[in-house]
Amino acid sequence: MTTITKSIAAAKAAALAAPLVLLAGATGAQELKIGLSAELSSLDPHYHNLTPNNMLARHIYEPLVGQDEKQALKPLLAESWKAIDDTTWEFKLRKNVKFHDGTPFTADDVIATMQRAPNVPKSPSSFSAYVRGKEFTKVDDFTVRVKTATPAPLVPTDLSTFGIIPAKCKDTTTEDFNLGKCTTGGTGAYKQAEYVAGDRVVLTPNESYWGGKEPWSKVTFRMITSAPTRVAALLAGDLDVIENVPTSDVARLKGDAKLSVASTVSNRVIYFHMDHFREVSPFIKGKDGSEIKNPLRNLKVRQALSMAINRPGIVDRIMEKEAIPAGQLLPDGFFGTSKKLKPVAFDLNGAKKLLAEAGYPNGFKMKLHGPINRYLNDTKIIEAVAQMFSRLGIETEVETLPAANFFTRASQGGQGNVPEFSFILVGWGAGTGESSDSLKALLATFDPAKGMGATNRGRYSNPTFDAKVDEALRTVDDAKRDAALAEAMDISMNDVGLIPTHYQLNTWASRKGVKVQARTDEYTLATGIRKD
Repeated sequence: MTTITKSIAAAKAAALAAPLVLLAGATGAQELKIGLSAELSSLDPHYHNLTPNNMLARHIYEPLVGQDEKQALKPLLAESWKAIDDTTWEFKLRKNVKFHDGTPFTADDVIATMQRAPNVPKSPSSFSAYVRGKEFTKVDDFTVRVKTATPAPLVPTDLSTFGIIPAKCKDTTTEDFNLGKCTTGGTGAYKQAEYVAGDRVVLTPNESYWGGKEPWSKVTFRMITSAPTRVAALLAGDLDVIENVPTSDVARLKGDAKLSVASTVSNRVIYFHMDHFREVSPFIKGKDGSEIKNPLRNLKVRQALSMAINRPGIVDRIMEKEAIPAGQLLPDGFFGTSKKLKPVAFDLNGAKKLLAEAGYPNGFKMKLHGPINRYLNDTKIIEAVAQMFSRLGIETEVETLPAANFFTRASQGGQGNVPEFSFILVGWGAGTGESSDSLKALLATFDPAKGMGATNRGRYSNPTFDAKVDEALRTVDDAKRDAALAEAMDISMNDVGLIPTHYQLNTWASRKGVKVQARTDEYTLATGIRKD
C-alpha cells in the first residue's frame, strides 16, 4: 500500500529534531538502508532530468536500453535493436514482462511513454532532447520502429535515459506520480511503497520481476543532505550504505576495518553558467550600483572570469584531491571529448588585463547563485570563487538556496519564465556517457520544439556550434562523429559558453559485508548492491 506524506516542512523538522531516531533500529537481515546526499524533486520519471530523480526512477520504471556501471549500453526492456536503414531503427521488446500490477508490457506502453516524456508541464529540465525529431511506430506488440528525418546514430543511447510507463498512466500528472496514483507501477525490480518528499523513499521488491529476485526485502533511501550526519549514521550502524562520501572523510573511512569504500571517476562536471541573453542582467551592477550593460556577453570578460578561477586550488584545498580540474564537459577518454582542451591555467594578472581590455578596468558588481548541498562542497566552492572574482576586481556576493527552489528559479524564475539568475554554479552528469548529451542540453540554442538546449540556463547561442552539433548527430560513422563532437566541444569552450571547474570522484562507503558497485553516472542502485 502506498503511503504519502506531503508535508515537507514537517518531515524536515522531524529529521532535524531527531535524525538518528528516525534511522534507529537494527538493520534487518534482508533490509537495506541507503543514505542519499540530495533530495529528489519528484518521483515522476519524466518531470525533471535530474540525477537523483533518474536514479530512483530506475528502480521502478526501466528504459528500453540499459547502461552498465561504465555506461556501456545493454539490453533491458528491448532485447535487441538494429538500424534497418540510415533513418530507421527497430527495437525488439522483451516478452513476458509485466508491470507491477500484472499488466503485460507491450509496444503500446512505449508509444505512450514517447508521447508523454517530452511534454510534462513545468519541467525544470525535460527529456525532450532525447525524443524530439523521432517518430515512433508500433509494428506489432513487441516491435517498435523509430524513424528520423536524418541519420540518427544515437537513438539507442537516447532511449537509455528515461523509463517506460504503462500506457494507462500517460495522462497521470506529476503530482499524482508523487502520490502513487499510477497504481500500475513500472516493470522494474522494485515497487514504490512510500514517498515522503524531502525525507525518504521506501521500495519493496517486485516478486515477479523478469530479471530475477532481489536479495532485499525492503530498501529505504533516506535523503540526508548533511554530509556529517550521513557519515555519523553509517558509523552508528543506522545505514548500510552512503553515497557522496565527504572528501574530508574518505581517508578515515578507508582505514576503518568495519567499512568498505568504492569509488570511480564521475561523468559529472561542475561548472558555472552565465547570462548570455539579456542586455541588462538582473544581478550585475556597476560599482556605484547603477545599471550597466551585461558584461558577460563580452568574450574577454568570460575569458577573464575563467582565468581567475584557481582550479588546482579548488581540487587540492576544497575537494581534498577527490576531484580532477576540468577543461571541458567530460573527462578525457569519454566519447566526443577534445584532446586539445586543457583546464584554463590560473593567471590573475592575465585575467585583469583581459578585463581591462574588455572595458572594465575597475570591474563591476555581481551576485553568484547556487544550490545548497546538491554537489560535494558546493557552498565552499561558490564562496571560494567569489573571493577569486573579488581579487579580480569584481565585487561578488553569494546567495545559496535549497536545491529544489534554486533549480526552479535558475530555469524559469525570471519574468516570462526565463532563467532568473546572472551567474550560477551547477553540475551536469552526462546521462548517455558521451559528449553529445552535455553539448545538446547545456549549450545548444534553446529550442523546445527541437529538444535542444533544454538545460541551457545561460541561453548561450552560437550558430557555428549548433551547426557542428547537428552535423555530429547526423554522422553514423563513430570515428567521424567522435571528431565532430570534439570540434563542437572546442568551439564552445573557446567561446566560454560556460566555465567548467572540475570533475568529481564518485565515492560510496558501506558497512563490511555489503558491496557497492561504483558507477560513473553516480547512481546508487539497490540492484547494484549485494552481500559480499
